[in-house]
Amino acid sequence: MSSTETVIARIDALRDAQTAFLAELVKTPSDNPPGDCAAHAEVAAKALEALGFEVERHPVPAETVQAAGMISATNLIVRRRFGPGPTLALNAHGDVVPPGEGWTADPYGAEIRDGVMYGRGVAVSKSDFATYAFALKALIETEAPLNGTVELHLTYDEETGGLVGPGWILEQGLSKPDLAISAGFSYNVVVAHNGCLHLEVEVKGRSAHAARPDTGVDALEAATGLLSKLYALRETYKATVSAVDGIESPTLVVGLIEGGINTNVVPDLVRFRIDRRMIPDESPEAAERDLTAFIEQAGAELPGVEVTVRRILLARPLQPLPGHERLVDTIRKHAREIIGEDIPANGVPIYTDARLYTGVGVPTVLYGAGPRSLLEANGHRADEKLVLDDLNKATKVVALAIADLLA
Repeated sequence: MSSTETVIARIDALRDAQTAFLAELVKTPSDNPPGDCAAHAEVAAKALEALGFEVERHPVPAETVQAAGMISATNLIVRRRFGPGPTLALNAHGDVVPPGEGWTADPYGAEIRDGVMYGRGVAVSKSDFATYAFALKALIETEAPLNGTVELHLTYDEETGGLVGPGWILEQGLSKPDLAISAGFSYNVVVAHNGCLHLEVEVKGRSAHAARPDTGVDALEAATGLLSKLYALRETYKATVSAVDGIESPTLVVGLIEGGINTNVVPDLVRFRIDRRMIPDESPEAAERDLTAFIEQAGAELPGVEVTVRRILLARPLQPLPGHERLVDTIRKHAREIIGEDIPANGVPIYTDARLYTGVGVPTVLYGAGPRSLLEANGHRADEKLVLDDLNKATKVVALAIADLLA
């Protein structure tokens, strides 16, 4: 039996254990918000230790976590040195968005129907805790002749920007990888993705009794005018089309709005938050500058109100770095062998932790367990799901890719 066949056979033998490992992670809530994720990290660490790994626990200081709008986070690092050579980091996140409504399964039940596991985070991206851990376990147990080090970076703040997770690991010098693979799906290799700008806009007016609205300045009315201008601006973004396959145009969404005092009071203050997605072709700095200037100019045209803009988040797009081609070619080669089809290398319109690795010069792509698209996985929606055959296939692809990259 060849070394490739040996690794594949070992992953197949570990299939039930891998499914049970993933189910344990899904059954432990790690919703973000609120972002109280240290307990899940401990469950994951113990499950990894039960597989034979040495696990480093790196609690993030409370002030850093709270500044990111979270309650607690512990980053986990597993290191396996096979010999001298490059370091390959495999990164997945264990925090998840809250379940929401409309489920036909328990969001924390890890129910399996017809070979499909359901649960919040089962695809995005607790599945890749399992993909990466069992790919590494199979390589260790089959005594693969590798040169270099494999690290698992299992983190807990992707849903709020990643600075508490990979950003903190890299900033603290806890890891200095040469290459990285971040959580993704089985049927494509992601080489680029959008960036994201979150702005909070505050519109201040002056309160008054609803019986005498003429004595106040209606902040909600002013905000409505400002929102109309923003929606008109959004229409102009459709004329800008990315050169990256899989990514279309910039987008703008107003996702949160709050304000007012009571039904019978002229509202004196309204706040709303903007999500502005930047395509890889755009400069994040220019996008922020231009949108901020647009809002400030539009606000200046509104009589009697004060409009201020505050940045909440600036996540840069993922752009390919020299050296990423080897990651892409190796993963695609083994995906062709295991899945039986050519998978594309393209971009996606979301933003991920992968950008934090390229931000410090580490060639990075996204690849892991899942279907062809986020919509197929019901990511961030009710009945999030993962076909367990895809988990098995992705684990084989990742294991064989690691063996090639560290040959």
